Amino acid sequence: MTHDLASWLSDFSVRNWLWYTKRLSGNDTLANGTHQAGPYVPKNVLFQVFPQLHNPERENPDNRFRISIDSHGDERLARTIWYNNKLFGGTRNETRMTGFGGIDSALLDPENTGALAIFAFHLKAENDEIACRVWICKTPEEEELAETHVGIIEPGKWVLHTFDGTNEFEKQIARTDCWLSENEIPPSWLIEFPSGMAVIQKAIALRPEFSSYPPDKRLMKRRDCEFELFRSLEQAIELPKIKGPFNSIEQFLDIAQSILQRRKSRSGRSLELHLREIFLEESLSEETDFSYQPISELGKQPDFIFPSATRYHDKTFPDKNLRMLAVKTTCKDRWRQALNEANRISKKHLFTLQEGISLNQFREMRAHDVQLVVPAEIINNYHKDIRSEIMTLENFLSEIKALETNPAQGN
Repeated sequence: MTHDLASWLSDFSVRNWLWYTKRLSGNDTLANGTHQAGPYVPKNVLFQVFPQLHNPERENPDNRFRISIDSHGDERLARTIWYNNKLFGGTRNETRMTGFGGIDSALLDPENTGALAIFAFHLKAENDEIACRVWICKTPEEEELAETHVGIIEPGKWVLHTFDGTNEFEKQIARTDCWLSENEIPPSWLIEFPSGMAVIQKAIALRPEFSSYPPDKRLMKRRDCEFELFRSLEQAIELPKIKGPFNSIEQFLDIAQSILQRRKSRSGRSLELHLREIFLEESLSEETDFSYQPISELGKQPDFIFPSATRYHDKTFPDKNLRMLAVKTTCKDRWRQALNEANRISKKHLFTLQEGISLNQFREMRAHDVQLVVPAEIINNYHKDIRSEIMTLENFLSEIKALETNPAQGN
């Protein structure tokens, strides 16, 4: 059994293996408090791996297979099932993998919510062979190594890797009108890849109706649009480069590294830039009502300070009327970074897209006076006992605006 991630990635990135990569959500683990136990894997993936599962003549067809969670030394007989009662008068039509033995399994452990997980399926496995090998990243360093192989994986997105020169990117969200054909791309962008802000502005222009949505829905819709737009630009601009010809392996690696670094940069800054646009649309003025990436103290730069950096540095301005918003696409191993970003503000607000968190991690956050802020549509991925303690983006904006009109409300 392989215990080293670098070796694991090498061992199973060969023909006849299919990788399905995602971040575990609260619905995959047991973090949301339901009894639904097992990671979600799309039907088209499991039907490809286990063709016998695709049996619409039978209600809830299933299949037994051997699985090894190599990152945690756990091998067992598991079950995959197609809940297809929608074909028989019901409402359910999805596939799941089950039979992991409850909370003792690393796949169901609430503490692994938000972790990057790679499911490597053996497409030619015999009955007595392991059909699926799994690696659940345990540290940010492991995630960084994994993402050099699979690309940047954001919450709610997944990717397939087939090792025959093709990738199939996230298909869960219905395609919007944000994919640009080459003749729709501004000519200057074909010469030099546009900035993250330019891509976001283009996404906003492509779907102006999103501006009428509530802030939480507006953010999620725009992120999906921008993601699709970004991928279309990559295909038009970078695909011809990777097709070669190349003078050396180093030349190919340089191009590949450049693409990966751009993806990392986009993933890191995109969410902040979307939020900045929404704050402006919600009648907040930059440097009057909020500051984006200001300097709070020497060597410290929070994502947002409210009402402004000027007020923050004004010692006569009450601490109770200051707010800070840290922005982390995932927060499992990163939320503590926000604790030291603005000394005057004791309560830290943290915005994330992570789809769930363990009760232990949530309690630790609250003990450090961290207030979680997430989009409204993913709150149900969190445990029912803590949902009322989580703010939506709209809740947060309401608090900021209330402080502007009635400063005495600060606490």
